Parts: sequence; C-alpha cells; structure tokens
Amino acid sequence: QVQLVESGGGLVQPGGSLRLSCAASNRIFSIFPMSWYRQAPGKQRELVATIFTGGNVIYADFVKGRFTISRDNAENTAYLQMNSLQPEDTAVYYCYVRGSATYWGQGTQVTVSS
Repeated sequence: QVQLVESGGGLVQPGGSLRLSCAASNRIFSIFPMSWYRQAPGKQRELVATIFTGGNVIYADFVKGRFTISRDNAENTAYLQMNSLQPEDTAVYYCYVRGSATYWGQGTQVTVSS
C-alpha cells in the first residue's frame, strides 16, 4: 500500500507563490508517472500537470508558464511550484499515481485571495 501525503497549501494573495510537496511512502515516483490534480468547489477534479519517469512533463493550458512540476527520487517527493497565482487557482490540490493500483493523496487546500 502506497501513501501519498501533500503539504504546502495555504492562503496567498493574487500574484503570490506556493510550493506544494507530495511525499510518497516508497519509490513509486521512480517507477510510474505522477500527477497533480485540483478540484475547486462545485467543479470536477482536473489535471494540472504530469511528470513522467524519463523527466518529460505536461501541463494543463491554464497553468503553462506559471506552474512547474518536479520530483526528487532520492527523497520520494514530488513538487508543484506555483507562481503568479490567481483567485481561479483556488482549489484542493491532490497528488496522484497510477501504478499497480491508483493512489491519491488527501489533498492540500490552496486559497488565493486578497
């Protein structure tokens, strides 16, 4: 059983930055792609970014140029650096891995407000 634990969320003003972390209980990020999703109130969960084992990354159009996904295999941790945050980025952010099973973290709240 893999556990994913997110951290780093909080309240930030528009234009500010946050860095989210996702710590895994084993080396799963070294083996499978991992993704960040988000879910705003009343909306469906949506894909934010994915990093593949070879290092390739993909981003949703709405975060391109503002967010950066990365991982540290030695620390079994993935990150989402979020810059130029806007109120519409307010959501619960989840990390996700699909390996032999599907794993979700518990989520971390990001609120962008003045």
